[in-house]
Amino acid sequence: MPGEERRTVFTPGFIKRSGGSVLVECGNTRVICCADADNHVPQWMRGSGKGWLTAEYGMLPQCSDSRINREKHLSSGRTKEIQRLIGRALRGVVDLSKLGERTFTVDCDVIEADGGTRTASVNGACLALALLFVGMHDRGELEESPMADFIGAVSVGIVDEMPISDLEYSEDSRAEVDMNVVMTSSGRFIEIQGTAERMPFSRDELDSLLGYAAGSIKRIIEQQKAVFSKEQLDWLVGRSFN
Repeated sequence: MPGEERRTVFTPGFIKRSGGSVLVECGNTRVICCADADNHVPQWMRGSGKGWLTAEYGMLPQCSDSRINREKHLSSGRTKEIQRLIGRALRGVVDLSKLGERTFTVDCDVIEADGGTRTASVNGACLALALLFVGMHDRGELEESPMADFIGAVSVGIVDEMPISDLEYSEDSRAEVDMNVVMTSSGRFIEIQGTAERMPFSRDELDSLLGYAAGSIKRIIEQQKAVFSKEQLDWLVGRSFN
């Protein structure tokens, strides 16, 4: 149905050795996201007093219908693009000056793919990072939350002349318009990736798709926030972002 996304399920604490981890399931797409911190920063940031936040993304060989070769040395262009998207999205709501001189890395590993792996990764990465921040605060390693807002992401498109939210692979493969949207819980856009696969789309169709995306992302972020207590949420995002 138009504007309806697949059922999304978050399972926090999925990897016990990770500082913050979550299994995100979006229909038949499943991604493990883990956030961890190291006490160093890239050389170009040393002495700045700021930290760094980055992301890595990968697909397991058996996550698709046909086996995907492991990227042993060089990442593909698609992988690099998705890693940069996840990193940009997270840095859009994190104040690097509040991290200390530490590097925060979020690993997103696709264990089953049925469309929307990049948007599921953004959703899981945001939650995994928030879990890491809360854990560090509980251990006395972070006094002030570096996080200003939650983010969510969803794919939208036009399939058989109908607007669809959260496309599975069979829909994505025949979409006339395909778009990925990343937004904050306050309704601000971080990224919009939109393409006409066949016929060009109108401004009215664009506005309609963005409306469907906003509704889906609102519901996704509500699920992310439901993982935390009120006290944890107040600490995480109870301040404005400068």
